[in-house]
Amino acid sequence: MKEQSLLKNWINESCNIVFFGGAGVSTESSIPDFRGVDGLYHQEYQYPPETIISRSFYRSNPGEFYRFYKNKMLFPDAKPNPAHLALAKLEELGKLKAVITQNIDGLHQEAGSKNVLELHGSVRRNHCTRCMKLFTLEELLSSMGEDGVPRCSCSGLIKPDVVLYEESLDEDVLSRSVAYISQADMLIVGGTSLTVYPAAGLIDYYRGNKMVLINKTVTPMDDKADLVISGSIGKVLREAVGV
Repeated sequence: MKEQSLLKNWINESCNIVFFGGAGVSTESSIPDFRGVDGLYHQEYQYPPETIISRSFYRSNPGEFYRFYKNKMLFPDAKPNPAHLALAKLEELGKLKAVITQNIDGLHQEAGSKNVLELHGSVRRNHCTRCMKLFTLEELLSSMGEDGVPRCSCSGLIKPDVVLYEESLDEDVLSRSVAYISQADMLIVGGTSLTVYPAAGLIDYYRGNKMVLINKTVTPMDDKADLVISGSIGKVLREAVGV
C-alpha cells in the first residue's frame, strides 16, 4: 500500500517524532471507546455519563460515582496492543520523543514508553483527598468499603487522578505537549476523533509537513493532514515499525 510505504519512509528519516492518541489506541486492547457502539454513551444509567463522571457528582454521590467508575472505566486486566508496543520501540530507537495521550489506562507505560504525557490523568494514580496519601489502582480497589467507596486509613475519600468533567487539564502537561508538538519534525495522530477540546486543538501547534492521521473513521482534520491512513492503528504501526 502506497500510504503504508510512505509512513515507513517518513519514520525512517525522522528523528523527532511525537505521537498524539486517543481512545482508538486502546480499543484494540478491549477497552471501549466512550462513543463507540459499546461505549459509555450507549449504556443506560440513571444519570448520563457526563453527570456521573463530573467533579460535583463525585463529591455529592461518591457511591454511585464509584459504582460506575469501577464497572465502566477500570480495565485492570487490559494489556498493551501492537500500537503501544510499536510506539515504545520507536522511543527506544531514539526517534519518538513523546507520547501525548487522552487515555487514562496507563497502557503506554506498561508497553515500555517512558515519556508519556497524560492529558486526562491516569486510573493508576489515586490520592486521599484529606491527607494526600498516594494509592495504586490495586490499593484503591482493595480499600473499597461495603458501600463501594474507597477510603484512606485517615477516613478520607480517595480520588482517582483523572480529569473529571468540570475540571481543567493540567497546565504543565498542556504546555509540555505544546512544546513537543511545535518542535516535532513528524506528528503521528491516531485513534482519536479530534472532537474533544482543548486536547484536539494541540495538533494546531504542529509546524512541520509530516502530519499523519491514522483512524478508522473520518476526522475534522483529515484535509489538513499530509497523510491519512484508514485502518487499525495497531496493524498500521506494527507494519511500519516492525514489532
